Amino acid sequence: MITDELIRRINELARKKTAGGLTPEELVEQQKLYRIYLDSVRSQLSTQLDAAGVKPRDHVCGDGCGCRHEHTPDGGSH
Repeated sequence: MITDELIRRINELARKKTAGGLTPEELVEQQKLYRIYLDSVRSQLSTQLDAAGVKPRDHVCGDGCGCRHEHTPDGGSH
């Protein structure tokens, strides 16, 4: 869940990284916080799309990539 405290800490670490760098522990913390933030955004978006009746297409590439899109014959995606 995205909280004001989460956003505050992400921004604090981003400013510190820009100003002079982060310790190895802070880099790990930053990555963890980014993951929490992104997972929350994805979950919220998925919930909103489900509520709007938008359903993902079935996965058709069959290569185990875990995507939800079709691969083109040249290996790209659309």
